Amino acid sequence: MDGTHDRRGADLVRALREAAEPLPPIEDEAVFGPLFDRFGEAKIVLLGEASHGTSEFYRARAAITRRLVEAHGFRIVAVEADWPDAARMDRFVRLRDGASEDGEAFARFPRWMWRNAEVADFLRRLRGWNEKRPAEDRVEFRGLDLYSLHQSIDAVLEYLDRTDRAAAEEARERYGCLTPYHGRPELYGAVATRTGKSCEDAAIDQLLAMLEKQLIGGADGEDFFDAAQNARVVQAAETYYRAMYWGAVESWNLRDRHMYDTLRQVLDARGPGAKAVVWAHNSHIGNAAATDMGRAGEWNIGQLCREAFGREAVLIGFGTDRGTVAAADDWGEPMEVKSVTPSLPDSWERMFLEAGVPASLTSWRDDEALAAMLKRDRLERAIGVIYRPRTERRSHYFDAELSSQFDAWVWFEQTTAVTPLPGADESEGGADTFPFGV
Repeated sequence: MDGTHDRRGADLVRALREAAEPLPPIEDEAVFGPLFDRFGEAKIVLLGEASHGTSEFYRARAAITRRLVEAHGFRIVAVEADWPDAARMDRFVRLRDGASEDGEAFARFPRWMWRNAEVADFLRRLRGWNEKRPAEDRVEFRGLDLYSLHQSIDAVLEYLDRTDRAAAEEARERYGCLTPYHGRPELYGAVATRTGKSCEDAAIDQLLAMLEKQLIGGADGEDFFDAAQNARVVQAAETYYRAMYWGAVESWNLRDRHMYDTLRQVLDARGPGAKAVVWAHNSHIGNAAATDMGRAGEWNIGQLCREAFGREAVLIGFGTDRGTVAAADDWGEPMEVKSVTPSLPDSWERMFLEAGVPASLTSWRDDEALAAMLKRDRLERAIGVIYRPRTERRSHYFDAELSSQFDAWVWFEQTTAVTPLPGADESEGGADTFPFGV
């Protein structure tokens, strides 16, 4: 490493040390939350995470979100989760009919990502706040993702069975094309790709039938909105599971476009003044154009929000150096509490570690000099639901220009794993696990 590189790194560490605002304990919400008031005028605040299994990320996002709700008029929380599962939570949070009658939510891998004590506490507190508000001013909880192909089919059919039996029979006929792949949507993608025969037209026709119902005045408010969104999920998921066999870029882009479109649908339904907080992984909410992802042709919800809303969208990344995390060795395998190895020397995480502020908020949104220093490539770590420490450099790091990717960074030097809730086979439910219905 040459002297210029050494000096540049030392200058950056000094600048980060000066700009980093120490964070109090997350539980000290009277001090913690107001530090994020500077972002309260935005329309969308996107809160990231460097892993799907870190307690501090969830608890910090919850505290920030509560502040934005209570002090700045945010009424939508939209998360990287499936629409039907989040809809169950939304009924609980907004005290809507049927809130305690549905089956368990977030029951598929990775269960711990949303079925954890941190999320349960957040949802209970949102409900408590909503209890004091009129129905039209309550905070809603929405899922942005598209993995719920058959859950969403079931939701469409259940709605039509209640409201229009003839339309329900037509929907069953259309969706019958997908029925053989119930629980195995990836198998559908493989078969459709190999044979060239897909259910695309059927999924589109059913979505159009739902939207036509809205145009002719046959929709009935909240329940119809939920059913129509499930029809959109089916249409997007059908395409997604085929796109998995076209290539990683195509499937990634389709998924993030769907998440962005869903966010827009929720905002539009709420009305002109709607404001939303988004929870998703850093890789989704940071501007992909500033990373290896974007250079490979991928976009994400953060980039799409930046392009559509400009400064009205605030993108906040989260990072850590070491600790523990809830993750699996591979997709579908059991969750483990794994040790997070210390960050690599040429990473953004190492720069924040060397700055020496154990917990901090650093914003360059209005600091051009700091933004310029951060506008160069360094490694950034991303742990999803899978964590493989032995191949960490190859499997969990990518290059990113931090100040183009985010507007601010929340840093916790050492972190701990989330606390997963018991599964349905381990508990019959009760106060500790409600509202998840386990």
